[in-house]
Amino acid sequence: MPKTDRPLADDRLIVALDVPNALAGLDLAERLGDRVSFYKIGLGMLTGGGLALANELKQDHGKRIFLDMKLFDIGATVEAAVRGIAQFDLDFLTVHGDPDVVRAAKEGAGASATKILAVTVLTSLERSDLDAAMIAPGTVADVVVERAARALAAGADGVIASPQEARRIRALSEAKGKLIVTPGVRPFGAALGDQKRVATPAQAVADGADHVVVGRPIWAVADPAAAVEGILRELHSPQAMRANA
Repeated sequence: MPKTDRPLADDRLIVALDVPNALAGLDLAERLGDRVSFYKIGLGMLTGGGLALANELKQDHGKRIFLDMKLFDIGATVEAAVRGIAQFDLDFLTVHGDPDVVRAAKEGAGASATKILAVTVLTSLERSDLDAAMIAPGTVADVVVERAARALAAGADGVIASPQEARRIRALSEAKGKLIVTPGVRPFGAALGDQKRVATPAQAVADGADHVVVGRPIWAVADPAAAVEGILRELHSPQAMRANA
């Protein structure tokens, strides 16, 4: 039988390994094989061997790694934490987007290759959640864009924001040459789960995202490899072309 063509791995897709532990994460990565080149490991797996998995995927399998820790503390503590993480040569690390936190993280990263990404507003939040947290008034999008501008001005290498804000962030002068990474991405027909501000992979990229993060629509389905292939095809579709590309 002829070999079926399938799309090649694309660094624009970051697969979130939101699984219970490192063994489950490694099993999923092996099932996905060369279809995926970039993985996100988050706080939920930290006590389940997340750092060990990050190093194994990076060093032994040649994968790129996004360590999603969302660090937030006083400057000296953030700087020390980032300095410790940067020695592992991981690709992306998240901190909260407060300018003082961003500056401390950049100091800790030093000359390493680890890029500091600033979290703006979590994609699971809406205006009522911001009200409960006493966040400044304005639409969620306005708050996200303002936080993005301030974080980028403070030296962040990029920002984390929902795909619904990607276009406005890409238009910022501060965003020139910087990264926009969008969680809250759901292929057409996928359940929203706990996400509230979502878009499809193609729409997110068309609106300015450099990377899309997809988790549950991949690891929670019967055939994760087929799910990845569908997303890769979408990323290479005409719908994913940027208007100013």
